[in-house]
Parts: sequence; structure tokens; C-alpha cells
Amino acid sequence: MRHIRTYDEINNRIEKGEAVVVTAEEIIDIARDEGPRRAAEHVDVVTTGTFSPMCSSGIFLNFGHADPPIRMQKITINDVPAHGGLAAVDTYLGATSASRSDPKYGGAHVIEDLLKGREVALSATSGGTDCYPRKEINTLVDLNSINDAVMYNPRNCYQNYTVAINSTERSIKTYMGTLLPKMGNAHYSTSGQLSPLLNDPTFKTIGVGTRIFLCGAQGYVTWNGTQHNPSVQEVNGKKMYFGGTLSVMANFKAMSTQYLRAAYLPGYGVSIFIGVGVPIPILSEDILKDVSISDDEIYTKVVDYGVKSREKTVHGYVNYGQLRSGTIELEGKEVRASPISSYAKAREICETLKESIQRGEFKLQSPYERMPDKVSFNNLEVREL
Repeated sequence: MRHIRTYDEINNRIEKGEAVVVTAEEIIDIARDEGPRRAAEHVDVVTTGTFSPMCSSGIFLNFGHADPPIRMQKITINDVPAHGGLAAVDTYLGATSASRSDPKYGGAHVIEDLLKGREVALSATSGGTDCYPRKEINTLVDLNSINDAVMYNPRNCYQNYTVAINSTERSIKTYMGTLLPKMGNAHYSTSGQLSPLLNDPTFKTIGVGTRIFLCGAQGYVTWNGTQHNPSVQEVNGKKMYFGGTLSVMANFKAMSTQYLRAAYLPGYGVSIFIGVGVPIPILSEDILKDVSISDDEIYTKVVDYGVKSREKTVHGYVNYGQLRSGTIELEGKEVRASPISSYAKAREICETLKESIQRGEFKLQSPYERMPDKVSFNNLEVREL
């Protein structure tokens, strides 16, 4: 891999306002018109983005101490259970935690309410100790009154999600939305040619320490995501990449509701839409070739969510150009295809990140450690106790 420029050189150009920054959509035409080598020589950064449901998300909160103090052991926020297994007034609120009184409201909605500046009801109980004698507290808090608020998401930016269909005789409700019987529709949830981990499929630039855009704030990749299990397959002469994930974090107080949305998926439960943008530095021609891939070249599997087994039946392979056209052909049948992610919002994230870099407000960070290529990955074995 012949290097063209370094991170330091790119950041120096960003400081001077000289960096050439384009989106993952724009680079496709540039690479086609100029060729990969010439494009790589004058483009410094390509911005990528996604806006999709990402259930493995949540926020750490520190409320500060009451007088007398309490060691919070059972915690709810707007009647949504939060984790009580941390230090006295710390908690983690998971996005999918459901309200005890309203299953359509959950952690994601509390997160969005806080970000909108609303007050939320904090309730906690404790057994009481000599150093934390209070046994109960009920109060109102908002984002300004909370000491620390950090979004930490164990698994975001799934590399290449499968397309979901349903071959059974009845509709089924899933985290991929409602799937109609007899392959009546198909749902997908990846931004294709804009998606971060499809623009750097072998993690040449994305690793631990990479600076990212997370829901409007500047954040970081902190580790590989849970269930990170990268693999590559070949179909129609094209490589398909699957299984890469990122663990990410950022200051929640710096985020915007423009790039975060609570959601309720009927029959499944609460989820949250998270906006992530990742800048890809063009360090080499090989990296330029990776980021100039188009929807027509990116393939994914079509799998049957009507199958109860974890190993779902594969009904074929389609590319994102076909998916974004609105219909795909499966077993001689034309099937309507719809995204549950937002390509328009992903495009907006790419543009917003591009403008932030051009203004000198966002610099690139070289990763401190590469993502693992191979991991030990197990499914849960069910055994009688």
C-alpha cells in the first residue's frame, strides 16, 4: 500500500483551511472521472455516515449527592428502570429499557427527553448504610442539573445488515419492522455506499481512538463493538463484508436531537436511531478505492425472519442499488423493498461532518490500535440447570 499522505499532513491542511473534503457519495463520481490514483492525490478526506436503529446504546449519568446522601440501588427515570449496580449516584440507562407502566416508552425516550431539555422524574431506593443513610429519593432532574452525561454504545455501525423477509403465512413483527407473509415485503437497514464500515471494510483507518461524529458531538471509537465478528464472502465476483461493529462514546450534553430519535417498533419494543459519521483519511490509493465503492457494487444477504432458528434461510443476494430502487426480485417474484434506516439523514451527516472539517473544527485522529480481524465468537448454548 503506497502511502500518499499522513494524518499529520491532513490535519495541517485542515488547520490552514486547505483540506479537500468530499462525501462518500461525491467520491464515487470523482474516482470514476479522474481514476483512483489522481483522485487519491488531491482528496484528503471522505466523510461517511449512517442513521439507523442501534439498540445497543445508552448513557452513563451522575446525579450528584443529595443531603443526606443515598446509595441508589433501584433506580427509575420517568418510570424506566436504570442500572443500580454502580457507585452511589451513577447509573447506566439502556435505550431499550421499557417503562414499567407504558411499553411504548423507554430508555430511548428518556434520552431524547433529556436532550430536549425536559425535566424527568428520578426515583431511587436503597437499603441504607452508615455513610449513605437515605433510603428513598423522588425528585426532578434535567440535563443541566446532572453532573455528567456520557453516551456509551457497546455496539453501533453494524457493517452490513441482512435484508429481512418473511416466507410464513402470517405477518411477523420484528426489530426490522413488520414483515408481511409470503415474502410480501423486504426491509433493510444499512446506508450502503455512505456506510462507515462499508467504506473501510478491512479497518485500514477505523480503530480504537478514531475521532467520529456521534449524534452531533465529537466522540471516539473506544473498542470493537460487541459481537464484532468480521467476515468476507464473494458473490457475483464482488466481496461482501459482514460482522464488523464499533463501540463508541461522546459527551451526551454536546449532542443534538437532530441526530438522535427514540422509536417504538410494534411487537418488538423500544429502540433508538443513532447518527454516526466517520471521516476516512485518504492515506493511499487503496483506501481511495475502498471509499469509491457504489451501491451497485455492495451486496448483502436476503434472509427469512420467519424461521425460528438462529440460522436463518438465505433466499439470495442483492445489492444496495437494487434495494434503493424500491423493488428486488426473489425466486421469480417482485418484492417491495423499504429501508428502516434513513439514507437522507446519513447524507446530511456526511455533509455536516464535511463542513465541520472544512471549517477546521474537526481534526482526524489516527487510531491507537487496529480492530481485530478474527475473534472468538460463540452463540449461547441452552442447558438445563
